[in-house]
Amino acid sequence: GEDIKPFTPEKTKEIVMSLQQPAVFCNMVGDWPALHWNAKYLSEVLDGKIIQFRLGLKTTDLVPQFETRCSYVKATLEEFLAWSCGQPSCLSGPFSCYEYSKYWAYADYKYISRIFEDKPEIFQDIRWSDFGFPGRSGKESTLWIGSEGANTPCHLDSYGCNLVLQVQGRKRWHLFPPDDTSFLYPTRIPYEESSIFSKVNIANPDLKRFPKFRNTTAHVVTLSPGQVLLVPRHWWHYVESIDPITVSINSWIELDADHEARVEEAITRMLVCAIKSAENPSDGDVWLNPTEVEATSHEINLLYLNKAVSAYFMFQNASVSEQAHPSSTSAEQRTSASCKRKKREVGCEPEGCRLLTHEFGSSTLKAEELQEIPFGPHLIQVLPGSQETSSMGAVTVERDSRDLLHGNEGGHSGKLHCTKQQSVTSNDCETPAHEMDSDGSPNTSQTALSTNDLLDCLVNPHVISLVARLLLERTRV
Repeated sequence: GEDIKPFTPEKTKEIVMSLQQPAVFCNMVGDWPALHWNAKYLSEVLDGKIIQFRLGLKTTDLVPQFETRCSYVKATLEEFLAWSCGQPSCLSGPFSCYEYSKYWAYADYKYISRIFEDKPEIFQDIRWSDFGFPGRSGKESTLWIGSEGANTPCHLDSYGCNLVLQVQGRKRWHLFPPDDTSFLYPTRIPYEESSIFSKVNIANPDLKRFPKFRNTTAHVVTLSPGQVLLVPRHWWHYVESIDPITVSINSWIELDADHEARVEEAITRMLVCAIKSAENPSDGDVWLNPTEVEATSHEINLLYLNKAVSAYFMFQNASVSEQAHPSSTSAEQRTSASCKRKKREVGCEPEGCRLLTHEFGSSTLKAEELQEIPFGPHLIQVLPGSQETSSMGAVTVERDSRDLLHGNEGGHSGKLHCTKQQSVTSNDCETPAHEMDSDGSPNTSQTALSTNDLLDCLVNPHVISLVARLLLERTRV
């Protein structure tokens, strides 16, 4: 018979749009064909298609493994699976330079619409309509395939909230509320639009250099196959693959607050590009994330800023008009196709989703609001401290989460494109050669301030938020 969900699409969307703390949905995707998307199945479907993998060392030091410090190879999923199983054929393949016991590999942030562009029927295997977003499928989702230990540094996404389906293996999520931003030492180096990184290596924090990290409140949960994690807006996250092979699918949900966030991102891009481009290239600071194709010019960045401001006011005017003349259009039709947009798409803004939004430093629902959320076996609240969530929805609280932050690496938020700043290709076994300081920048003396030190202050999220509001007030006048 028809699979019965614990929540209707309308109720699920209400939860997604109002809940400002992470939670795990259980028993919502049992009939999704995407649950069969294990790595072996995907390898057969892709039939020898070449995709890019990011590789990093399994050993952990005090420095986050930023994408600028990783290696890259192009290979098939079949070759990846053979490598992860230790098959002899890998001795001459694209992974031949990387011993499985020492490295992890991650095919991260792969747009499903691109890698399956010749098989569009597969998009329907993913049914975000069950979460209240009709029309949203795999076409608006991304795919993540990794080996044990696959990771990217702790970061927050500037845009949207995030729904993550675990398909194969388990991933452990370390989540930190927006209130912890100052304790996580935010940085925009390496720079990529829409991602704010932490200077702290969550797996092995340097508490001498970053003492405020002790003040963070980690929410730790292990996501198992068949579960869907809600990552609310501006929640920091660090994710580690803890099984030999992991497969995840996610989709970012557009929020009203993203219109202002795009203005903030435009200001950040202008400042970072202007200051870093002025530095001597011989300094060896690889500051642009591989996901960013190139450092855009001041003229282009200014154009981007103006388009973001215009789009913001267009949205504001439309909201006022809608309040004065309510439309019969259903709320479900106002969802976005994707949230992690790049500058080239500004000016073609998607329709937003109406939402009770929050700013940095305001991440907790009131007690009476939390009481209205139907927490239980089908919706598990991810509370402070370490939690293990089984596929049946049971939760076991472990020791304090800070004791668990010294284990394996985690992974999330890689990107599809890496045309520049690559350290290694499938024909090159050289690892990144530049020496990095513990904040990911070139070694400097203990007393001299660097350009990156200045940028960490100039483009701090709190500062940029204030500048954006001042700029919008000036424009409104």
